[in-house]
Amino acid sequence: MQELSAKDGREVVLRTPRWEDLDDLLELINSLVDEGAEIYKDEKTSRDEEIDWLSEVLARLERGLTLLLIAEVDGRVIASSDISLQKGYKKHVGVVGIVAKGGFRDLGIGTAIMRVMLEQAQRMGLKVLTLSAFAGNRHALHVYEKVGFVQTGLIPKKHLKEGKYIDEVIMTRLLEQGCHGEL
Repeated sequence: MQELSAKDGREVVLRTPRWEDLDDLLELINSLVDEGAEIYKDEKTSRDEEIDWLSEVLARLERGLTLLLIAEVDGRVIASSDISLQKGYKKHVGVVGIVAKGGFRDLGIGTAIMRVMLEQAQRMGLKVLTLSAFAGNRHALHVYEKVGFVQTGLIPKKHLKEGKYIDEVIMTRLLEQGCHGEL
């Protein structure tokens, strides 16, 4: 879908996933669990679980119900981002998420992915994007703010990680001026 250069000079390819990405995607999510990254998963994913997840994602992609992009460096998946479409009275809203492997942060990759996701969300006709993040995940919050998200909510003590409560930050980005109200 798009190629870019990371701040360290490595070439990054952004594209939709394929079945061949299964093992890389599994390694990505499990490396984040091992790292103790501030993500919503606290246990490793089995290969069977990843097969189920990827088959569902590919089916939803084919039906236009979601968007998932992966970032690839040297033929390996190092990040992914998705937009889940809402239904009913919220069908103009997308929920976005992103993860990046350790060693590939602070290279501009996350910001570039988020910019592409914003463009794609507009092409999909979405008017509002929302996301949630751990309050202590300053790196992610900085990336989101850089691309125009603003904090619109906070859920105190939503997560209990290693005996400590962590607030959840809710952020929103309006995609066009036609939305009523200012953030």
